[in-house]
Amino acid sequence: MIIDAHTHVWPDKIAPLALAGNPVPGLEARGDGTVGGLMRDMSTSGVDVSCCLAIANEARHLDRVNEFAAGLAGRTRIAFGTVHVDLSVEENLGSLRRHGISQVKIHPLFQNFGLDHPRLWELFEAFGDQIAVITHVGEGGDAYRNSLSSPRMIRDIARQFPDLRLMACHFGGYKILDDAEEMLAGADVVLETSWPPSLATLRPERIAALIRKHGPERIVFGSDWPMTSPAAEIAAIDALGLSDDATKSVLGGTIARLLKINSPWAH
Repeated sequence: MIIDAHTHVWPDKIAPLALAGNPVPGLEARGDGTVGGLMRDMSTSGVDVSCCLAIANEARHLDRVNEFAAGLAGRTRIAFGTVHVDLSVEENLGSLRRHGISQVKIHPLFQNFGLDHPRLWELFEAFGDQIAVITHVGEGGDAYRNSLSSPRMIRDIARQFPDLRLMACHFGGYKILDDAEEMLAGADVVLETSWPPSLATLRPERIAALIRKHGPERIVFGSDWPMTSPAAEIAAIDALGLSDDATKSVLGGTIARLLKINSPWAH
C-alpha cells in the first residue's frame, strides 16, 4: 500500500489562487491543487492513500481551514489540519478536536513563525503522542523565512519531546542536505523524501546511503504534490536500489505504523 505523506489540496475555486499566491522560486506546479486533480494523479501513479496537508497562513483562517481539511478525510485521504502560534494552545486544540483531526502540518515559510517558537513548543507538549506533526524544514523563501526552520531545530524538538510523532519534510532540510545529514541522519526523527522539483535531482547513491544510515523504518515517502509528479517520485524511490522490504517501508510501511493505518507493509 503506497501512502503519500505530503500533498496539498484546496477548494476548487481557491486552488489556482493558492498556487499563484505561494510561488516558490524556480518551481512550477505539476498538478492543479484540487481534490479531483489529486485523485487522478493518485490513480495514474499507483498511490493508494494521500495525506492532505492543510496550512493556515494566518490565525484567523485556522478553524475554516481545519473544517475543510476534515472534509477531505476518507478511505483514500488522510486529513492533516493546521495550528498557529497566534492562537492559544486551547484554541488550537479546540479546533482540532471539533473537526476530529489527529495530525497537523506546520509550514514556517508560509505561516511566518519559527520551529523554535515558545507557543509551538507548548503545543508539542500538549500533543504528547496523540497528535502527529509533519513540518517543512529548510529553504524555499527569503533569508528570514529560511531561518525559521532548520535541521538543528528538528533535532532539538526530537530531544525535548521524545513521544512526539514528528516527521521532517525534505529529509529534514530542503536545499541544505549537508546540514540535515550532519544533524539528523541516525537521529530519532522520521524524515520525509520530497525534494521539488524531483527527488531524481539528487544523486541516488547519496539518498540510498542516507536511507540506509537513518533506517528505512524512519523514512516516509512524500511527493509534495502538486509541485511534483507522484509517479516520478515513486520511480525515483524505486531507482535507489534498496531492498524490497526497505522500499515497502519507505513507500508506505513506516507512515502506516506511525499513523496506525492498517497496511500489509506495516510490520
